[in-house]
Amino acid sequence: MSSALVNLILQATLDTLYMVAISGVISTLVGLPLGVLLYATRPRQILAQPVLNQVLSIITNVGRSIPFIILMVAIIPFTRMLVGTSIGINAASVPLTIAAIPFVARLIEGALNEVSPGLVESAQSMGATPWQIICKVLVPEARGGIITGLTITLVTLVSYSAMAGAVGGGGLGDLGIRYGYNRFNPTIMLITVVILVVMVQVFQSVGDYLVRKSDRK
Repeated sequence: MSSALVNLILQATLDTLYMVAISGVISTLVGLPLGVLLYATRPRQILAQPVLNQVLSIITNVGRSIPFIILMVAIIPFTRMLVGTSIGINAASVPLTIAAIPFVARLIEGALNEVSPGLVESAQSMGATPWQIICKVLVPEARGGIITGLTITLVTLVSYSAMAGAVGGGGLGDLGIRYGYNRFNPTIMLITVVILVVMVQVFQSVGDYLVRKSDRK
């Protein structure tokens, strides 16, 4: 294998990690509070706002129901307006982020559902405000589930980033299609798959370790 090809593989790996990191961070920053709102604004919850909850739920469900490849194409004008181009790793990070936000929100909501209602009621009886309950009861108690949800998100973003690469997004998907599939080079395809599998295993292992560590606290 030539040094030029090795450099291409290394660059494609870094590009994939970049896309996953950018979209993972932004989707967490937006999806975490959205997930908390989805939980807290439900009827008989600490910030009960049924109408707002219904609106947020519909928006989240619509976002989750759109296949990623269709989403990428549908928001090309928005992507071009935001980053100035519709191809490359920066452009691919836009649909990756938008696709991940509702995904994160539902996972966060699910993690908060696992918190015992008795803990919330105890905090309320002691005069805690909704903000205090969220920050000092709900999120800390759901920490393990939240970490698991974010780990699942990162693993999903790895596969989505490969899909984005197939349509000009860059990264390992682009490498596999251009230098593996189009040039009938099964070795490149195999290397691409192996690197993606290793990425997923690393993310999952780190996530599992953080969950175990949080459960011991």
